[in-house]
Amino acid sequence: MSHGQPSTSNRASAVRAGLSDPATTISFSEAQLGEVRRLQSLYPDARGALLPVLHMAQETFGYISLEAEEYVATLFDLSPAHVHEVVTFYTLYFRERPGRHVVAVCHNLSCHLAGAPGIIAHLKDKLGIDPGATTEDGRVTFLTVECLCACEAAPMAQVDDRYELNLTPEKIDRLLEGLR
Repeated sequence: MSHGQPSTSNRASAVRAGLSDPATTISFSEAQLGEVRRLQSLYPDARGALLPVLHMAQETFGYISLEAEEYVATLFDLSPAHVHEVVTFYTLYFRERPGRHVVAVCHNLSCHLAGAPGIIAHLKDKLGIDPGATTEDGRVTFLTVECLCACEAAPMAQVDDRYELNLTPEKIDRLLEGLR
């Protein structure tokens, strides 16, 4: 299993796949590579660390590009297609650069019954975008997501790394005002 730089054959395939010059391909720092190895050692099968390493890649590069998928695949001796399937399956990975702030409104049953459709409509109106889009100024990415596990305080959203509970249109307006 390769834990360092992509092998020569993987570098050549990166060039064939249309990636940038392999000498300048994205990569983790030595400290991050050490963390990858540590995470891989925690699992009987090193592939168990794929999700946390993808999180590390997203934190490092801002989102999971095709180049990042290719790079992470080399760290696990996986095909880029396998990593791409994982990235596209989970909604927690961004495939394009998100806005400075991410507003993710739960639309699962409890939130839906408690008023999430009205909150979503209000956000669409205030932001001028549909769920899944980012405002033109790059300030906010607006998402609708499945259960965020705060049903007792529905409707709710995750705004960046914090939960916002018992949402109302007025509370949404205050939240948006605070997102600079």
